[in-house]
Amino acid sequence: MATPLEELISVLDLEQIEVNIFRGVSHGAPYQRIFGGQVAAQALVAASRTVPDDRPVHSLHSYFLRPGDLSIPVIYEVDRIRDGRSFTTRRVVAIQHGETIFNMSASYQIVETGIEHADPMPSVPPPEGLMTFEEMVDAFGPARIRRKSVMRSIDVRYVKRPAWDAEGECDPAGSETQVWMRTDGPLPDDPLLHVCAVAFASDMTLMDAASKGHGLRSWSPQDLAVASLDHAMWFHRQFRADEWFLYTQRSPAAGGARGLATGQIFTPDGHLAVSVVQEGLLRLPRAKT
Repeated sequence: MATPLEELISVLDLEQIEVNIFRGVSHGAPYQRIFGGQVAAQALVAASRTVPDDRPVHSLHSYFLRPGDLSIPVIYEVDRIRDGRSFTTRRVVAIQHGETIFNMSASYQIVETGIEHADPMPSVPPPEGLMTFEEMVDAFGPARIRRKSVMRSIDVRYVKRPAWDAEGECDPAGSETQVWMRTDGPLPDDPLLHVCAVAFASDMTLMDAASKGHGLRSWSPQDLAVASLDHAMWFHRQFRADEWFLYTQRSPAAGGARGLATGQIFTPDGHLAVSVVQEGLLRLPRAKT
């Protein structure tokens, strides 16, 4: 039986079935639909397979349009929009049952040098002394949110008690969430694999920041209906997904049954590596009549 990390590597190893057309599979995640981070990561793999290795991705912007069906593969069609002297642009459409479920635009750049600055990494406890995700579920959460299969490929350590903890803090003005993450084992040295593994992980906890400050559990349908609507990432420097990275998340605004969350991913030595922004559906349950 494959380990969760082996399943993740398999999920990110798309089959090319024609020029600019790729097929991705799923491995039994504990959801009724395909995990959004998986679709985003697979789309990034598809786009990157059409770009020279000396042009790493520097940004992506994507929209989740329909729920993905776990029982069938996803087809990714890549449009080679532009190949410039410094930048390359790709558009990817993910298709199931003849309909678009997701689209992404990704931009790539040759490696260049220039001015540099970045926000500092916040001071937080190291991951080694924090509970694992499974230990935290045993202590504070319902058993039904226990992760299965490929989701366990990401080791997640919350710095504070998570949004799905019913006794968590309620403070809309200070709803920052901080988690340490890494893959649950070493990865090959392929830089694209590390980028796509972080893209996969970046969708796992981001909406927690929008719900936590209201005392609502983002994983409880009795509290909220939650779904990713869009997802954007900017990659500032190289990193390894199999080394601990700190993911800080906060929600600057929520309204109209939507919540906005921003995230920053820091390398173990304190450098800002990735910035993330996502808007998600946060729909309160309708009152029963």
